[in-house]
Amino acid sequence: MGSLDNATPKGSTLCTKNPLLDPEEFRRQGHMIVDFLADYYRNVENYPVRSQAEPGYLKKRLPNSAPYYPEPIETILKDVQSHIIPGLTHWQSPNHFAYFPSSASIAGILGETLVAGITCCHRAGNDSDGLACRGFSLPKSFMFSGNGGGVLLGTTCEALLTTIVATRDRALSTRAAGSNNRFVVYGSDQTHCSFHKSAKIAGINPNNIRKIKTTNSSNFGLRADLLRLAVKDDVEAGLIPLFLCATVGTISTTAVDPIGSLCDVANEYGMWVHIDAAYGMHAFARSSEVTLTGVEGADSFSFIAHKWFFTSLDCCCLWVKDPKALRNKESDSNQVVDYKDWQIALSRRFRSLKLWLVLRSYGICNLRKFIRKHVDMAAYFEGLVNKDSERFEVVVPRLFSTVCFRISPATIIQHRLYNRWHDHEKTHALPASNDHDDHNHILINDINQELLESVNASGRLYMTHGFVDGMFLIRFSVGASLTEQRHIINAWKTVQEYAQKVVVLLRANSSSSKIPL
Repeated sequence: MGSLDNATPKGSTLCTKNPLLDPEEFRRQGHMIVDFLADYYRNVENYPVRSQAEPGYLKKRLPNSAPYYPEPIETILKDVQSHIIPGLTHWQSPNHFAYFPSSASIAGILGETLVAGITCCHRAGNDSDGLACRGFSLPKSFMFSGNGGGVLLGTTCEALLTTIVATRDRALSTRAAGSNNRFVVYGSDQTHCSFHKSAKIAGINPNNIRKIKTTNSSNFGLRADLLRLAVKDDVEAGLIPLFLCATVGTISTTAVDPIGSLCDVANEYGMWVHIDAAYGMHAFARSSEVTLTGVEGADSFSFIAHKWFFTSLDCCCLWVKDPKALRNKESDSNQVVDYKDWQIALSRRFRSLKLWLVLRSYGICNLRKFIRKHVDMAAYFEGLVNKDSERFEVVVPRLFSTVCFRISPATIIQHRLYNRWHDHEKTHALPASNDHDDHNHILINDINQELLESVNASGRLYMTHGFVDGMFLIRFSVGASLTEQRHIINAWKTVQEYAQKVVVLLRANSSSSKIPL
């Protein structure tokens, strides 16, 4: 795979012409890479979804030094196929149901190619950011035409850090020095970890980062009454409520916080409200399950186009109602949008070009159809789980295209304890004891965790887990561009197959505390 050996390798020649941007050589190699990727997508279904490689496998294959002489693209692509592809987790596999989707498309990939090829920091890059942000149905107050504005960033982390810093600086401008240590920011225990990270980077005291507990009774959404209690306690303690992050589509269960009532509480205390809709903004597909009621009360809003909007990574859309919080004096003339003040970095990628390509190539009508199809396939999977209610349960009501399920506690307890208590003429129920209850809780989580790991290790599909209120659940998230109904059916058959092995082993190993698969 290349080295710094000073000896000229056989077949290699030193460059005698400009090799960096020769148009015809670019054309030749570009065709080869497109063909390589087309073959990859044609065959991706045949690869184990989750990487089967051992950690550190590639380090053992790499040479001790970087290549000194050039190598042909043919050799490099062979190495990619032989050494890189086997180590990948294939996010574009139709059998990838883990995390949230990172859905690719022809327009998204070619748009990214255009962005890289033009390598532009031109004025058009700024103008088209605002154009691309108009493709989504947000209140006019978030648009440039309504004195708001939008910008394209890389990730939610950047959007959160940008808005926390903006409201921090705005608050400091009217307060005495040293107030920063009294600022408090609020989220729930389901808010994405980037919120905590961004707050710390912005200088918020880690002790002042609130993670308000959620429960199954509210479908793990952040309750406004609990937020009010937390804020009231902080005010009485002499602290300053600064920022609230509400979520539309949490990581573990895709919960939707009650935006309107949360904004009401936050506005009473002069807090900035940011809505993290990285995944859930795709409700714009007119999904009947979800609405964005109350968004007009927020100060900023973000969603990730590279998550479920068929735009290649990275692309995060951020809107704000008051761009003055992000502007400098030079941009206050309103003659120019100085986007360097709307983000952390000074340099900007031309992300809007690839998003613009996606919007133009498919149109809102087709993008909604694609997303609706994923939602329908998730609903179908949910139905399959419910049909096998003797063994499985849906843990929380499905929103969007993610189903949260597990082997039911009743199934595990029944098969686990039947033999132990049958000889004593006991029922399947456990004695009333906290020790037994705790043991069962751990057992239920362990068995579902082992079910998930065994399915993933098979390579036939890939799912991930959530952990809420002490409960381990399995997440099945539909969104890969190549996924069809047959992949949903085959995935469920695989889950059933491995679950049956669990049940059999439960019967045979009722005295063990952990069931080997």
